Amino acid sequence: MSSAKPSSTIKASLTALAVHLRGVTKVYDNGVMALGPLDLAVPKGEFISLLGPSGCGKSTALRLIAGLSPASSGAVRVSRHEGDVQIGHGIGFVFQEPTLMPWTSVRENVRLPLKLGGIAKAEGRARADAALASVGLADFADAFPRELSGGMKMRVSLARALVTDPDILLMDEPFAALDEITRFRLNNDLLALWRSLGKTVIFVTHSVFESVYLSQRVVVMTARPGRIQADIRIDTVEPRGEEFRTSTAYSDYCRRVSAALAPSYSGRSTL
Repeated sequence: MSSAKPSSTIKASLTALAVHLRGVTKVYDNGVMALGPLDLAVPKGEFISLLGPSGCGKSTALRLIAGLSPASSGAVRVSRHEGDVQIGHGIGFVFQEPTLMPWTSVRENVRLPLKLGGIAKAEGRARADAALASVGLADFADAFPRELSGGMKMRVSLARALVTDPDILLMDEPFAALDEITRFRLNNDLLALWRSLGKTVIFVTHSVFESVYLSQRVVVMTARPGRIQADIRIDTVEPRGEEFRTSTAYSDYCRRVSAALAPSYSGRSTL
């Protein structure tokens, strides 16, 4: 008996995907093949982490999904929501550095995508204030970036990504430069936001521990050219908190993900 799905079933499953990469590669002008072939399916509302060694194409994959760079081959399909005004095409991007404008207020930094999209100033300010409140910075709207800690600057960057109400949130190692206590706190806050807002999140990290704590799935990538080494589902009781971080299940998942990652650092692959 054939195991192929009926075409109607395949179509239905594809419409439930936020991101679908099929046979995607990226070759740079200098001839370096950075990625692929890569196949990745991310259902709407899922939180996944891309984990792998430096240079394996994690950030490149995010840029392809965001439309900031074209794929060399293959197909990149991104589901975008419908609406009257779509600023940023339904995608929010949080980069490794906050990249805030030092000469203007926190509110104006967050309002920038709306300003560029032609949203009226009054509406933009109201939406910026709401985004800042969602990341716990309601009292700092009039502050300047120089007055903020590193963690607060990253919260501003997150608010700026959320202000357009994207369906998909791409995060490229946003907490890597922060101290451990701040990073843990922001991990918890990000999970709370994800649960309340229902966004699809694709999160790039070098940390096994962070990937397991945050994600429903950890996608482990090979060394360059980046492909999928392992796709590990993290099945735990929600909502997660500190009790999960200190649990046996968490330790077991960390060991499993570490084992899947090891060949990428040793120059071997189990593909």
